[in-house]
Amino acid sequence: MKNRFVSVATNSNNPNWENIISRQSPLYKRENDIRSEFARDFNRIIHTDAYKRLKHKTQVFYSPENDHICTRIEHVNHVESISYTISHYLGLNEELTRAIAIAHDLGHAPFGHKGEKVLNEICKRDLHTTFWHEKNGLYFVDNIELLEDYDGYKQNLDLTYGVRDGIISHCGEIDENSIFPRKESIDLYDYNYPNQYAPYTWEACVVKIADKISYIGRDIEDAVTLGILDKHLDELYSLVGHSNGIINNTVIIYNLIYDLCTNSSPEKGLCLSENSLTLMNKIKEFNYKYIYLSEILKPSDHYFSIVINQIYDILKSMYDGNHTFESLNRYAKFYPNLVNSFKDWIHKYFMNVERENAKNKVLFDMSIPEDYYSAIIYYISGMTDKFAIDLYNEIIGF
Repeated sequence: MKNRFVSVATNSNNPNWENIISRQSPLYKRENDIRSEFARDFNRIIHTDAYKRLKHKTQVFYSPENDHICTRIEHVNHVESISYTISHYLGLNEELTRAIAIAHDLGHAPFGHKGEKVLNEICKRDLHTTFWHEKNGLYFVDNIELLEDYDGYKQNLDLTYGVRDGIISHCGEIDENSIFPRKESIDLYDYNYPNQYAPYTWEACVVKIADKISYIGRDIEDAVTLGILDKHLDELYSLVGHSNGIINNTVIIYNLIYDLCTNSSPEKGLCLSENSLTLMNKIKEFNYKYIYLSEILKPSDHYFSIVINQIYDILKSMYDGNHTFESLNRYAKFYPNLVNSFKDWIHKYFMNVERENAKNKVLFDMSIPEDYYSAIIYYISGMTDKFAIDLYNEIIGF
C-alpha cells in the first residue's frame, strides 16, 4: 500500500527532527533561501571535488576505455534513483534519501574495493587502525571537503546529522531482512566497523538496501558486456528465471523494488518477500563466485596494490618532522606532480601552515608522524584511478 511510512517520515513532526537536521556548525543563511536543509546538503555535496572525482573511480571493473562500464558516479546515481523511487512510494522524505545516496560512496578509494583493502592493510600496519570507505566518507564530508562561502573563504561542508549518519551507516553488504532504524542519536565516530549500528532514519535504511539492489544487477550487466560470464550464462538464466536469454539490470532492479515496496511496513520493517530475499542472496553468491573472485580480475588487483603502496611509501619516506616541507621540496625535482599536488593538499589541513582564505578545521600536526601518515592515506583515498596511475608512472620513470 502506498504511503505506508508517512507517519514515520523525517519531517518537522518527527520526534527526532532536531537531531536529524542538526549540524556540527551552523551554515550561513540566506533570507530568500527556498531550499530545505536536505536540499542544501544535496547541493553542497554535488559541488564537492570528491563527488566530481567519482566519474573516474572504478566500481568493479577497471575499464577506462569502455564508456558503458559502470563507474562509481554512475553507481551513486543508480542508488539515488532507486532510493527516490522507494521513498516516494512509501511516503518518506525523498530529499533526505537523495542527499544520502549521492554522498554515500564519497569515501571510496581508487580502484574500488581493492584500493580500499590495500589502504586498510597500510592503516593496520602503520596506524593500528582500519580503513573502510563508510568511515572515510564521513571523515571526508566532515573534515576534508571544502566549499567557498559568500566571502570567498573555504569552509567545511557541515552537513546535517541525518545525511552524515546515512553515509557511515549505508553498508550494503547485508543479508538480513527487516531493516529498522535505531532509536538513539549517537556520536558517529563511535563506529568501529561497518554495519555496527542501524541507520538513524528510515530514509537512510532505504539507501542501505537500495545500494545492494543497485550493484548486484549492474555488476552482472557489466560482466556480461565484458564476456566474463560467457561460460556461466545458462546458470544465470536459470537463477533469475529468464530462459529466453534476456537478462539485464532493469529486470532485476524493478522486481526487487516492487517486492520491497509492497512487503514493507513500519511494523515489519523494510523487507523483501522470502522468495525475493533468497533470490537476491543467490545472485550475490553468483556474483562473488564468478565476478568479484574471478581469476580475470587478479592481475589488475595486483597492479593496483603496487600503485597504491608505491605512492604511499614514497611520500612516507619524505617525512622529516617539522622539516618535512623542506624534504618535500628536495624531492620535487624527481616527482614534481606527486610532491606539488601533495603539498597543495596538506597546506589546507596542517597546523603551523599559512592557509590563505581558509576557515576550515585544522586536522594534523606535522611533528606527529602518525598525523603525516594519516594525511597520506586521506590524500590517496581521494584520488581517481587515472591520477594514481599517472603518479605511479612518474615515480618509476626518469
